[in-house]
Amino acid sequence: MKNGNQLALDRCPHCGIARPLLMSQHSLTSIGQVGGGGFRIWTIYICTSCGGAALTLAPQAPQNSDITEMWPAQLQVAETVPVRARDFLTQAMASLHAPAGAVMLTASSVDAMLKDKGYKDGSLNNRIDQAAVDHLVTDEMAAWAHEIRLDANDQRHADEGAALPNEADAKRVIEFANALAQFLYVLPARVARGRKK
Repeated sequence: MKNGNQLALDRCPHCGIARPLLMSQHSLTSIGQVGGGGFRIWTIYICTSCGGAALTLAPQAPQNSDITEMWPAQLQVAETVPVRARDFLTQAMASLHAPAGAVMLTASSVDAMLKDKGYKDGSLNNRIDQAAVDHLVTDEMAAWAHEIRLDANDQRHADEGAALPNEADAKRVIEFANALAQFLYVLPARVARGRKK
């Protein structure tokens, strides 16, 4: 992950640009006195494209400074999410620089998740409503899914009365789709693994 004074990531955690140039700007060390905190190296990296900062933690001696944590964390879709839904959502995350595309890809991911759960009839509108009726999702989750559906429809149909989404809008819909994926796939898989133990 670390390469000299650069942080080697596939994408910037802020702007999503591929292979960002994240340069080390400042490092400091700390030693925990209570609870076994130990020696820590904190480093701030700045993306030369967007100016966003990433903070990393390496809790070992300087000569062995493998990064173990980073803030903000890189957005990733869990492996337990079905391939089609995961691919749409991964592409949406990589398209933050093109918010209208990211919103449409996110709606496709939501649709793919519902289809994977057996909701294949009718439109996405019908699938969301039926998932709520069947208690697959909560009413609040259904309302949020409808907002994403409508946002994507505005872009797909080039609705002249609708404003183009910005990066914050794209991040908001991606956040929901990722939360839906957690709810439908990640948490049930974690519970199943826990019960086996």
